[in-house]
Amino acid sequence: MRIGETTQSRSVAIWLYVCAALVFAMVVVGGVTRLTGSGLSITEWQPIMGTIPPLNHEQWMVAFEKYKAIPQYQQVNAGMSLQEFQGIFWWEWLHRVIGRLIGVVFALPFLIFVVFKIMPRRLVWRSVVLLGLGGLQGLIGWWMVSSGLSERVDVAPERLAVHLGLAFIIFSALIWTGLEAWSGQQFNRAPRSWTIGATALLVVVFLQCLLGALVAGAKAGMVYTDWPLMNGAVFPPVEWSAGGLAFLHDQGLVQFNHRMVAYGLLLFATLYAVNAWRWRLAEGSGASALALAAAIWGQALLGIATLMHAVPLTLGVLHQAMAALVLGLATLNLWLVRRSRPRIFKSGPRT
Repeated sequence: MRIGETTQSRSVAIWLYVCAALVFAMVVVGGVTRLTGSGLSITEWQPIMGTIPPLNHEQWMVAFEKYKAIPQYQQVNAGMSLQEFQGIFWWEWLHRVIGRLIGVVFALPFLIFVVFKIMPRRLVWRSVVLLGLGGLQGLIGWWMVSSGLSERVDVAPERLAVHLGLAFIIFSALIWTGLEAWSGQQFNRAPRSWTIGATALLVVVFLQCLLGALVAGAKAGMVYTDWPLMNGAVFPPVEWSAGGLAFLHDQGLVQFNHRMVAYGLLLFATLYAVNAWRWRLAEGSGASALALAAAIWGQALLGIATLMHAVPLTLGVLHQAMAALVLGLATLNLWLVRRSRPRIFKSGPRT
């Protein structure tokens, strides 16, 4: 295969899927890191040397003393033992190492594919953008961590949302580009209304992921753990004196917004799936729409269980992992709609 001579490459597709799987793993480990309060245990950002953890007692004590200097230790974990510190350190270290691993697994094969002219030309610049986004994600990760090293005992919710949001963008883009590499180039022939609907569904899923990140960052899942009401009320009290920041930091408001968008998404996904199946929307997309709707319903039920148990570690991590899976299904659904063939749309609704 030569660049420009083919529109597809199965080897490139498999590489992109592997990268997507690694990003998924990083999202899951990131969830564990957040829920165990491990994210601030490493107080420096050393992209190269930071890969090597402390190797002896003296090095561990140096890292521990640096952690003792930040507000989280002083106000939350005062008196923590070295062994307890090591427990949170390893989660954050693993999270950062997976990030570096993704960079290597992406960059090296990419260079090989380009040098040996294996990658379709139209995917080269997409991959360059993905590589740049990966580098940006590392910077944003440190920007997020730095928000909790001086005045806060945790990271700023809006920075967590940006960090997780970019991870989801990269994850979705890897899946989309992998599908493009696997199947080759094909123009969009779907009716515009269905393309708009599938795009809107993906956008709302992504928005809900961001709102979930705000809930996580504000620790809003630890309060108002009843359902369907919030401490017996439809709308919780909100500290409006914070102004626009209330939409980012107020625990009651961010949880309320997350709930309301979830209800709207459930209705939207259900109606979309019924119509996609009924009208034989496109080859494979009817099934993908049903799978997406089922996943969203499952995610909603999991979210309710997570909330009512005040976000235990297992349920919290599963909820974040499921968010990535739902986003992946929404990405697949849109891709299938855009790749549909005209003949699929000639038939009427199923009876």
